[in-house]
Amino acid sequence: MSLDVLTPVAPRRRRRRYRAGRLFLLALVVLVAAGAGVWFGRREGKAADHPVATRQPPPTAVTPTVSQPVPKAPPRLLVGTPLLRGTDVRVRAPAAILVDADTGRVLWSERPHKRMKIASLTKIMTATLALGEVPWRSTVTVARSVTRVPLVREGLHTGEQVEAWKLFYSLLLYSGNDDANQLAISSAGSVHAFLGQMNAEARALGLRDTHFTSPSGIRDRNNYSTPWDLAALTRYAFRNPRFDQLVKTRRIQVRWSAPTNSKIYLNNNFLLHEYAGANGVKTGYTSESGWCLVASATRHGKRLVAVVLDSPNMYGDARRLLNLGFSHA
Repeated sequence: MSLDVLTPVAPRRRRRRYRAGRLFLLALVVLVAAGAGVWFGRREGKAADHPVATRQPPPTAVTPTVSQPVPKAPPRLLVGTPLLRGTDVRVRAPAAILVDADTGRVLWSERPHKRMKIASLTKIMTATLALGEVPWRSTVTVARSVTRVPLVREGLHTGEQVEAWKLFYSLLLYSGNDDANQLAISSAGSVHAFLGQMNAEARALGLRDTHFTSPSGIRDRNNYSTPWDLAALTRYAFRNPRFDQLVKTRRIQVRWSAPTNSKIYLNNNFLLHEYAGANGVKTGYTSESGWCLVASATRHGKRLVAVVLDSPNMYGDARRLLNLGFSHA
């Protein structure tokens, strides 16, 4: 056999074996890749179904619902239509009221919701708030602004050290405007802050026709109330035994620092001296408000409150109303 016939046979067999090996290797790679794809696909599918691996959008923060407190209705300090309506009694005040101080029952009224200037009757609210904020036996330092308050002053001096209880007596007996401002500052830090408290307290008590612009009542503009609101406020103030004791005091002498040494406070509510059973409460006067009075008296265990505003004869009006109430008790 010639070599030129046998020579090409061996190379052909090698190429076929090489090609077959390449094809086998390629097929193996394809099979492995396909298997890997199936395996990864199944794994991802399982991972997608797994609750831990599932990608969820971040939960929205839920603020727990907090029920807002329902505002309490203001207390009903006065109730009812006048029991003695139509009774033959005449007063000169354009607005007045008579109530039972113990029950809040309205006995008689004339324009009870008429807004009017009230002068120093404002101090009823001042005392009511300050008694709750200024300790009775505490010592206060008189502020410089207090000594510049106009009109009626007891004569406090800047930097003077005064026991608080003395200021309360002067406030409600002598009706000192400087006492009112000092108690306002001692209560709330400033007169402005105290005025905010006064008006907030009026709203809380349901005194819808009352507004204050000074703790003393010296400013008439926008400082007003009504007979109804003042009677309601007085009933509320009576809940504090110290207020009750203060307004029934006719005279008190207190020791004072030198060179004054002592002071005597006389209650300028003369009804205390001339009406049997009288035990309060407060007078007021400015040229714009006229004469104003909240009067109280007790007979046979029953206490009555009469309010007369802008009256040319406030004591006469108060006596008529109190007599009316006691005669029908």
